[in-house]
Amino acid sequence: MNYRHAFHAGNFADVMKHALLVRILAYLQRKETPLRVIDTHAGIGLYDLTGDEAERTGEWIDGIGRLEEALAPDVEEILAPYRKVIADVRARHGETIYPGSPGIVREILRRQDRGVFVELHPADHAVLSEAFNEVSNLKVMHLDGWTALHALIPPKEKRGLVLIDPPYEQPNELERLGTELLAALKKWPTGIYAGWYPIKGVGPVDAVAERLHRESPRPGLRLELYVDDPRDATRLNGSGLFVLNPPWALKDEAELLLPALAERLSRSGYGAYRCEPFGPPA
Repeated sequence: MNYRHAFHAGNFADVMKHALLVRILAYLQRKETPLRVIDTHAGIGLYDLTGDEAERTGEWIDGIGRLEEALAPDVEEILAPYRKVIADVRARHGETIYPGSPGIVREILRRQDRGVFVELHPADHAVLSEAFNEVSNLKVMHLDGWTALHALIPPKEKRGLVLIDPPYEQPNELERLGTELLAALKKWPTGIYAGWYPIKGVGPVDAVAERLHRESPRPGLRLELYVDDPRDATRLNGSGLFVLNPPWALKDEAELLLPALAERLSRSGYGAYRCEPFGPPA
């Protein structure tokens, strides 16, 4: 699939991915010691929902656009930090802006933390660099994300998160995600890894999940949100995250958050979710 992100900013997949990203970062920051966040396929970081690309697809309308009305109180408690990040970004950049993962990380990182944003596309890298390179604890790199993944770990900080969010424009990139996650885990076994993937049909995802279950030496979570029936594999029906070394409370939070999002963001009346551990027990 072609996943140039400006066309899809703020859609259902972003809502799921970014809400969980914020939760992971919140748990990492419960300790005062510094942490490192590495975003291997960063995009441009900030997206205008009234821009040409977003207007052309209108995907945000059925994503972040459907969250204007509050969900149940226990779900809103989980979503509160995500909503705050969006509000803070819009206060700084404008009410039609939606933050990509670099924009979210920039809002959340503390002074002692460090972030590295990697983007290969020349034009996107230029935009990303202009927006974030002057922030003292952030660094923007023009590099292939898969190469950067292994070059940047382990960081000097002992704790942190690696977000892997490739565009899925190359054949077998989902299978590569599984391979690269396992290889990275050998280099930095205590890091948290979150690998995003699109879902058309479930078969290819099942194959990668089964491999991770067999081969991962660390516990993981398979978290998925479906807004359409995956039996029709001709379209994007859902999205997921493989999370290795997840924070201990993430599973319980996902089991509250994901069904609420599935109900609110479903298309044609179909909504579902998955929250399954894999690998050795936590």
